[in-house]
Amino acid sequence: MKKLVSMLCALALVLSMAGCSGKESKGVSGTFTGTAKGFGGDVTVTLTLEDSKIVDCTAEGKDETQGIGSVAIEKLPAEIAKNNSVGVDVIATATFTSNGILEAAKSALTSAGLNPDDYMTVGGGEVKDASYDADIVIVGAGGAGMTAAITAADEGKTVIVVESQAMVGGNSVRATGGLNATKTAAQDKNEFAENAGVEKTLNTAATTYADNAAITELAKTVKAQYDAYLLDSSDKGYFDSVELMELDTMIGGKGINNFELVKTLCENSADAIDWLASIGIDMPSVSSFGGASVKRIHRPLNDEGKVVSVGAYMIPLLEKNMTDRGITVLLETTATEIMTDGDKVTGIVATGKNGEKVTVNASAVILTTGGFGANLDMVASYQPSLKGFMTTNAAGIQGQGIKMAEAIGAATVDMDKIQIHPTVEANTAALITEGLRGDGAILVNAEGKRFVDEVGTRDVVSAAEIAQTGSYSYLIVDQAMVDASSVIAGYIKKGFTTEGATYEELAKALSIDEATFAQTMNDWNACVDAKEDAEFGRTSFANKLDTAPYYAIKVSAGVHHTMGGLSIDPTCEVLKADGTAIAGLFAAGEITGGVHGANRLGGNAVADFTVFGRIAGDSAVKYVG
Repeated sequence: MKKLVSMLCALALVLSMAGCSGKESKGVSGTFTGTAKGFGGDVTVTLTLEDSKIVDCTAEGKDETQGIGSVAIEKLPAEIAKNNSVGVDVIATATFTSNGILEAAKSALTSAGLNPDDYMTVGGGEVKDASYDADIVIVGAGGAGMTAAITAADEGKTVIVVESQAMVGGNSVRATGGLNATKTAAQDKNEFAENAGVEKTLNTAATTYADNAAITELAKTVKAQYDAYLLDSSDKGYFDSVELMELDTMIGGKGINNFELVKTLCENSADAIDWLASIGIDMPSVSSFGGASVKRIHRPLNDEGKVVSVGAYMIPLLEKNMTDRGITVLLETTATEIMTDGDKVTGIVATGKNGEKVTVNASAVILTTGGFGANLDMVASYQPSLKGFMTTNAAGIQGQGIKMAEAIGAATVDMDKIQIHPTVEANTAALITEGLRGDGAILVNAEGKRFVDEVGTRDVVSAAEIAQTGSYSYLIVDQAMVDASSVIAGYIKKGFTTEGATYEELAKALSIDEATFAQTMNDWNACVDAKEDAEFGRTSFANKLDTAPYYAIKVSAGVHHTMGGLSIDPTCEVLKADGTAIAGLFAAGEITGGVHGANRLGGNAVADFTVFGRIAGDSAVKYVG
């Protein structure tokens, strides 16, 4: 009997020890912290455990990009706690930050004496289909989609927004420059000193586009306006006009733009600035940008008066405006089909995060899904020369909206017109704002020499850069530019820059000829003093680059914007090949074609999604009645 009791006790001890080997029975409780590398710096995660189960999770990452990484900081910890898992899906548009959060969470588990591998499974549940009813359904929660939603909601319509990603913003949140607008109060605060830019544009119109009727007519109007401006002896204010913005946009687009859409964009640009201000989005700074004859791009400032990235500034405020209006947003819900009844659209079908079918019945559908710049196979199918290029686009920009609309008879235009951007950070594909060149930065090649007018149109600058040794260049700024821009300060924190106390020291760090680079810098500063660039014809001279230290960012060209897309009219109705409208279907933003022609000017994308987003929302309201 004693032997049997001893055996039973031993067996109980073994079973007890075995029961302690799982994560549920270790009984670890408390708060544990881990740190890992995010996109902008360190990310710290704090886990609260009860009996080895994750019951709470928080994350901090003060240097993560506002509107992108900051969304992962806000949303991913809740998924970790909800699922008791560090195997949750990353937020596709913020992969660096997401991966940092997950690695930091694993580190926290390790510090608790637990094995992170035991926390990689995400539990499932019953998947249920869902159905919704609304006046208007909007597919895509980028700038155009949110603008359309706010506009329609303010007219009393019920709106549902469907977004494929785990966060709003799309490509819009990645916009770094600003919004092109003409005849604004902010422009009038600037002194006009850009005669050379206007004259250069008029000369281009007369020589390169003499056979383009729209451009020729615009040039006549602008010349008459400009001549009258120069003759006026009174306080002239700032010279710009709707027609000059139209002329710049048409020339930038190689003259193939749909002129009626260009007119709509430019005529409504100043009102777009006023409307944004009315909902708490201000853009008081005006500067130069590629392809614009005069200072026209409007940019936001932070509390210190420094320029900030327009997308990271706008998108959270647009999202707040939607929240304030009670607009329903279905995240991680990918639209797959536009429903129709005869010749009219009746809503959309989508797939939810867990594979459930989501149906939204609506009287009108607005497509704002963006272009197809992240679908590199689709890019290469239209432009084989771009095969293998990196992209600046958000993960969700796959062209789904275009394909859905084509499936019900929508026409497309200019699909092979795909823009590459010349200043994409060479290692991370992060977009480096064109605004730096407008503010005075220059580009130098591997030999330390300038090679192009840095504020030329993106296609011209990109082509010149690709022709250089190694198909890359260095964007050069100085400390004075850093002090005026929180954007550059962010690039420095992210490790994008190389620094030198002198021109020669920076050149040495870049492994380029020191004397050649120093001569290039001195020559550029002389151009600024003289307000003349005899070698490359640049007409924008914001600042000399003579305040040490100096910084360089290695950049190359990447797929940035698809100018082609759905055919629309100025009311944002989607058109068939025969020019008739598809009843109840509207589109705005990068999903559409015709506005930008063969090449988009920097600053016109934000103008595009604001102007046409508002029009699409208003047109849908009128259609619904």
